[in-house]
Amino acid sequence: MATAEPEFSATGVRIERWPRSLTRAGQVLIKDGRLALMTSYGRVIESAPVRAVTAGRPWFAGDDSTVATLNGKRYRLTMGQRNHRPDARALAGRFLDAVRGAGGSSSSS
Repeated sequence: MATAEPEFSATGVRIERWPRSLTRAGQVLIKDGRLALMTSYGRVIESAPVRAVTAGRPWFAGDDSTVATLNGKRYRLTMGQRNHRPDARALAGRFLDAVRGAGGSSSSS
């Protein structure tokens, strides 16, 4: 049986849980109805069913950032942080679309 392709995957993501940075080169993965935030070594920082996740664009950050709440904890995700990807804004938008598409709550401002 083949495994399903992830609905969203991004590497080089800065993952912060106020007031500290957890990783500057993390991974965000949405697969099989779950959202996982991981370190660059693949260790899971936090994981939750996507339908229980809320995500949006914070007014206080750049266009490449989103805020996601998993299990009652807020995380700031800055896409393309490590390698300064020119498509970081689009990647953040695709993340919000993937959360919404997988049954989570997403808002853009």
